[in-house]
Amino acid sequence: MIHDLAMIKKVYQEYPARIEAARARLQRPMTLTEKILYAHLDGDLAELESLPTRSKSYTYFRPDRVAMQDATAQMALLQFMSAGIPQAAVPSTVHCDHLIRAERGAAQDLSNSLSENEEVFSFLQTVSAKYGIGFWKPGAGIIHQVVLENYAYPGGMMIGTDSHTPNAGGLGMVAIGVGGADAVDVMAGMPWELLFPKIIGVKLTGRLSGWTSPKDIILKLAGILTVKGGTGAIVEYFGDGCETISCTGKGTICNMGAEIGATTSIFPYDDSMARYLSATGRENVAQLASAIAGHLRADDQIALRPEEYYDQVIEIDLATLEPHINGPFSPDRAWPISEFAQAMKDNGWPEDLRVALIGSCTNSSYEDMTRVAAIASAAAAKGLKAKSEFTITPGSEQVRATIERDGLLETMEGIGGVVLANACGPCIGQWKRHDVQKGDKNSIITSFNRNFARRNDGNPDTHAFVASPETVTAFALAGRLDVNFMTDEIDGVRLESPSGEELPAQGFVPDPDGYLPPAADGSSVEVLIRPDSERLQKLEAFKAPNPAEYQDMLVLLKASGKCTTDHISPAGPWLRFRGHLDNISNNMFTGAINHYTGMANSVKNQLTGETAEVPQVARAYKAAGKAWIVVGDENYGEGSSREHAAMEPRFLGGKVVVVKSFARIHETNLKKQGILPLTFRQTTDYDKFREDDRCSLDIAALAVARPLTMTLSHSDGSSDLIELNHTMNQQQIDWFRAGSALNLIAAAQST
Repeated sequence: MIHDLAMIKKVYQEYPARIEAARARLQRPMTLTEKILYAHLDGDLAELESLPTRSKSYTYFRPDRVAMQDATAQMALLQFMSAGIPQAAVPSTVHCDHLIRAERGAAQDLSNSLSENEEVFSFLQTVSAKYGIGFWKPGAGIIHQVVLENYAYPGGMMIGTDSHTPNAGGLGMVAIGVGGADAVDVMAGMPWELLFPKIIGVKLTGRLSGWTSPKDIILKLAGILTVKGGTGAIVEYFGDGCETISCTGKGTICNMGAEIGATTSIFPYDDSMARYLSATGRENVAQLASAIAGHLRADDQIALRPEEYYDQVIEIDLATLEPHINGPFSPDRAWPISEFAQAMKDNGWPEDLRVALIGSCTNSSYEDMTRVAAIASAAAAKGLKAKSEFTITPGSEQVRATIERDGLLETMEGIGGVVLANACGPCIGQWKRHDVQKGDKNSIITSFNRNFARRNDGNPDTHAFVASPETVTAFALAGRLDVNFMTDEIDGVRLESPSGEELPAQGFVPDPDGYLPPAADGSSVEVLIRPDSERLQKLEAFKAPNPAEYQDMLVLLKASGKCTTDHISPAGPWLRFRGHLDNISNNMFTGAINHYTGMANSVKNQLTGETAEVPQVARAYKAAGKAWIVVGDENYGEGSSREHAAMEPRFLGGKVVVVKSFARIHETNLKKQGILPLTFRQTTDYDKFREDDRCSLDIAALAVARPLTMTLSHSDGSSDLIELNHTMNQQQIDWFRAGSALNLIAAAQST
């Protein structure tokens, strides 16, 4: 389906002139990333005194569109409403995919979700209608798949309130995950700010074959770069191997680029993108893109001397790449299939496979499903069935209906597959699992993207591994993870490598009922929020900072090791409170590990000496008028874009977060909400914080590029001074001085 064709035409009409203007200033060949970024710079390039510097210059852009999923859209749109803006200034959409819990199967799960979440879905539908926002109903599909099918286009730029927004890079789009406050900026018609990124070039050579799939490329890359190796960078793929990968395969790779911390990932425009655009009813867009194809890929000189133009270059030979399995507990713990069985034994991980799960926004394309169906068909012919539970999550109704028509679902069900709703489900913790309890050490394997502890089912003892759908299906047939299905027989049967089809020969089955356009005139639409609602709550503005509050701050938590947004604000059952800041704040830091005790959700109340749950202690400090801080480790806040992980600490009285390093989205979210994100100049200063310290900071000294000094007053009468860095520019300091970025937007609307 074609949406916003006039907007796409306008962007393409301006492309040649904007890129040539940038090339003239740069005086060198341009990468694809640079072309798209410069084409979307705010204002006239000729008026800039100097061009942005990678990793140093905060730069303003004009994204083409905004996409929001239902869990994050609630808070984003509550903020949008409180800013007093009459209508979204750019094309925007809401997608209902996170609030559908996986338990019994697609039909019953969707029905239950519509009943359980009626209040929230009604709010999202009416607020979308009122403010000119497109609305995708529950069951229509997962945001990233729906965006790829309907909105993504080569050379475009979008932001989305989900960390896997980069999925649209599979169609050559710079698509960046953000918090809801960033979405409000863009929907308000304001330019959007981003630190001009580094560019990592990944050269792909050769061609995939056999069991190896596009998923294995990003699994391999995650092992190379780790979960923070891409922070502050856009990953740009190049090389002759790119053209051998389907558009949806490229989407899989870009989607999971979020797991290396990358700002986004992108592929150059090629015939596979044109084929996919045409197959999804957007042949006009393919024709427009093909007309400026030279601007939708890097200049030819880049590939000849990539080290001169990329900040880092990595090469992957697709011809020698093995299937990979990553995990457990971290998506960058990469194992080639030839080493995985031994790794299972050496590490004592549970070898029996309880559940194998395929699909999700990352791997639910038609091509993925045809390859899985080929495995299932061949297995069934030889008498094999899945020995573990085996679930299938279609990415959209369009994909689901198409694979049902073509008999693929029936084939997968024939070996024991259970089809879940077109929604996120187990991938984001919306999985009501009945076969395990906490303490039950078990293994699952998925074709999803993220596998942090508790991520899928809330059980810290579930060892979650990530692989391609083909690999997951093979392990489901084996029922164990300590086998190499490429060389070992399963019940006397050697599995053959699968083949698939890139696109359906009969075309996709469209979803005519999934989309609701906004009202032609939304002024009369009433958005209702019940005063007694447990799910939705109108926002009150955060207050501007008082310097006195930053003296003698308490240490609420010193987090040890990995502290992702899942640790700070868990999902799962808490998703029901994503629109109610007070209620959802009861999950704050409940997954983080206390450095002083090694326990989760247990800290000492420094006012009473008693030990209690983290949110309870934070509320006690707030009631007593005592501000508090959090201390953290490396890559603090990695994972989901959920801004609740910043809003909850702000709401409960948090003032400062001090860590060794931040994940990009979370650091921005903290800035937007009025919390100071600071990093150690000397990482060993992390060790100087004691449980009962009083921490003082002079916020009057906050200035661009100027370190701050924090005083730690210890209970024994001694003290330490530690130097702290920040990355705040003047506008971000203005956000802080106003109490939040939203406060400045609302003030501008009222004048």
